[in-house]
Order: sequence, then structure tokens, then C-alpha cells
Amino acid sequence: MAEPLDELFTEYEKKEKCGIFGIWGTREASQICYQGLFAQQHRGQESAGIVVANENELVAHVGMGLVAQVFSQRILKEDLAGHAAIGHVRYSTTGASKLANAQPLLRRYAMGPVAVAHNGNLINAQLLRREYEDAGHIFQSTTDTEVIVHLLAKPSHMDKPDALACSLRHLQGAFSLLFLYPDRMEAARDPWGIRPLALGKTVDGCWVVASETCAFDAIDATYIRDIEPGEIVRIDEHGLHSRFFDKPADERAKCVFEHVYFSNPASKVFGQTVHLAREAMGKQLAREAPVEADYVMPMPDSGRSAALGYAKESGIAFEEGIVPNRFVGRTFILPNQKQRDKAVAMKLNIIPDVVRDKRIVLVEDSIVRGTTTRSKMRAIRRAGAKEIHLRVSCPPIRHPCFYGIDFPTSEELIAHNRTVEQIRQFLEIDSLAYLSIDGMLSCLNDDKRHYCTACWSGKYKVPVEEQVSKFSFERDQLRMF
Repeated sequence: MAEPLDELFTEYEKKEKCGIFGIWGTREASQICYQGLFAQQHRGQESAGIVVANENELVAHVGMGLVAQVFSQRILKEDLAGHAAIGHVRYSTTGASKLANAQPLLRRYAMGPVAVAHNGNLINAQLLRREYEDAGHIFQSTTDTEVIVHLLAKPSHMDKPDALACSLRHLQGAFSLLFLYPDRMEAARDPWGIRPLALGKTVDGCWVVASETCAFDAIDATYIRDIEPGEIVRIDEHGLHSRFFDKPADERAKCVFEHVYFSNPASKVFGQTVHLAREAMGKQLAREAPVEADYVMPMPDSGRSAALGYAKESGIAFEEGIVPNRFVGRTFILPNQKQRDKAVAMKLNIIPDVVRDKRIVLVEDSIVRGTTTRSKMRAIRRAGAKEIHLRVSCPPIRHPCFYGIDFPTSEELIAHNRTVEQIRQFLEIDSLAYLSIDGMLSCLNDDKRHYCTACWSGKYKVPVEEQVSKFSFERDQLRMF
């Protein structure tokens, strides 16, 4: 039965892309992959999947829900026995949340079976898909990732000495990828380095790849380095081999939102520890937007590091006045605003004795649509706060993202065509200030030219010729009937 349009085209909050993990060379591959995915659960809570290499075959198990819900010990040990594995946790930025879109995608073509796990967003996927459908190709999902398999299966690509490199050169946008074949695992990253992808090694000498280094901590592996932009790393029984399918872009486009919000504070992303980057942003925010107050309080959980930095720089006492319910999960994953508001009420417990009659500096990582933020502010006001001064550790988000963050239209963004004062009035707070773009970039360890600031500045380093929404492929399917 077709999904109703009003279910497909729901409202958006800030939403993560995906997390990927891969390991080669151990009979415990599926169990270790499970641990790596569990450590990256914050990157996607809609679906999870693992594909293992077992002799000359690939075996998959995917499902809707959290990692712990999708896999059991029996499935990991019996159904997913193998010497290598890749896994994926998903939030859908292209294609609806349904089982057909769960990854890794496992397909069979003329060269045998292949599985692919993807973090990012392909901005030319719609164009490629139309081309292949017009040629008679059949797609089994509505995710942009599937076009990659069709590129691999193109006869003119299979005839090339390096079919994978040839295929990747046709992709535009953000892609950190893991491929699993019966005889090898390959990891690749787009030439702009938009999404993170790290290489590590276990104490037993097995190579591992993950979106975030916190996955290495979970399995007692050592972070070695990042996969370079434009690089393919092949891992097989002979070890690790590196090659480049394209030269790195002169100016990278590393997503600053990874540091602002998405990544685990314990992770090293783009060569920099996330907690320290956020703390530096909080210090810079205190310098740019000081205010007299009794307490600095974080908005759990991603605002905590920035709030700590703000408190250190300002000299205002740091206080925990909001207690998160750890069992609710990230509210942005929920499919509509009514459910998200209910989840916020369940997730955040205000401590009245801490906030009552106090002037509070509340530090938040970002504001996207603003409706959920307003419900948080109202809850704090009801708890008796005398003044609420909201400080945001990134600039106002005024432009859509086409590289893997789910706010694809300007109209959904509260800061689009609104002043900071208008946003303050909407949020019903006493003052509001954002971190400047230059201030934010000054907290990062690479040259500012190598970061993507498109959602704040509107400057897209990777040209977007055709704007694709999350449900573009669903719309195309519906038009066929």
C-alpha cells in the first residue's frame, strides 16, 4: 500500500545522516561491527544493518529500529558468521524511512555480490537514476545510494582496470562509503572531504573503518588516520592498499556541523577532538555575547561542551538545571512535530529549585525550525526562571543543506528572512545571540577555507544544479500511478 503524501512530506528538525563501520580479518566480525554501530547510534536511529563476507558469499541482516532491537546474539553468531563485516545506522536524508532503504544495500551484478554503506548525500543521484531507469534499470529502493551499484554494474565501467574508481568519479556531493566484496573491503571518501571517515586498527591487527573514532574506543582499537578526500583504501588478506580515484579539492568542504552538533564529544573528527572544539566555541561565544547572569546551563546533551566553555570564559558558575531522560533518544528522529514536542517534554526534566528566580544563560548548539526550542524555553520559564538568555554556539542557519543534513528548504528555517530580534520574540526569551561565522571557524584547527559553511553563509562549494529533497524519489514513484 502506498504511503500517504502527508506521511511522506513531514516537517523537519535538525537530523543526522548516518554512521558506518567496517572490519576485516576476524571471525568475530559481526559482533565487533555491532559494537561499532552501537557506539555510533547517535548518528541514526531509524534502521540498522550488517553485511558479512562468508567464504564467497555476502549475507545481510537489516531492520527498522535501534541496533539493539535489530540484532540478537543468535543472529550475530549464527546468521552473520563471517571474516569481515560492514554496518550502517541510518537517518534518512534521501528516501523515506522504510525497510527497503535500510543499509548496507546488498546487490548482485555481473562481477558478483557487493554491499555498500553510505554516509552523505549525492546531489546528482536524481539525474543518474533517471538515466538508468530510462535505460531499463530496475531500482529496489528510493535511496540515493542505490545509484552507486548501478554505476558499478555499467558495462563500460566493469571493463575498466579500476571499476570502482571509475564509478566514484561520476558521483557529486557528499559520500563516505564502505564496500564489501567476498574478497575485500574498500573505503572511499569524496574529494571535498565533506563527511568524516576514519581508519583504525584493533589490538589483534585487524583494520577497521568508522564514521567516528568513538567507535574505535568501543572496541579497543587505535585511531590511525582519516581516509583522505578522493582516496580509496582497499583492505584484503594481503593488508591495506591506498589509491586515489580523484585529486582532493583545492578547498575542502568539511562539515562544521559535525563539530557543532552531530558527532560524539569523545570523537576525533577531521583531526580535532569534538569536545575541545565545542568548548572553544563556547569561550568565543562568551567573548562575543557577554551577559550578566547567575548560572550558565547547557541544553542537554550537545550543548554541554559549549556551555562549559562559556562558563570558563565568562566566570559565571556552571550549573546543571536540566536533566535528560536517557531512554527517550534524540527527538529530531521522530517523524512529526507533535511527536517531537511530546518527546521533548519526556526527555527534558527542569529542576525548579535550580532555575527559580535565577538569571539563566542557556547554551544551545543550534536552532533550526525553532518550534521545539520554543517549547524548551517555555518549560524553563514555567519552572520559574527570572531571565532566559539563549546563546547559540553556531551562526543562524539560513540556507538549506544538500550534503546530508535534513533541512533542505529555506522556508523550514526560522532564521531565513528573520532578524535575531524576531527570532528572540518568537522564542519568548529575554535575549538571544549567535556565534559569528568567523568566531566559529577560529575554533577549528584547519584553515577556514577547508570548511563548508553553506547552511550559514549560503556559499556552496559543491555546485548544486538540481535541488533534491528527501522524498524526491517517492514523488517520482507516485507520479507514475
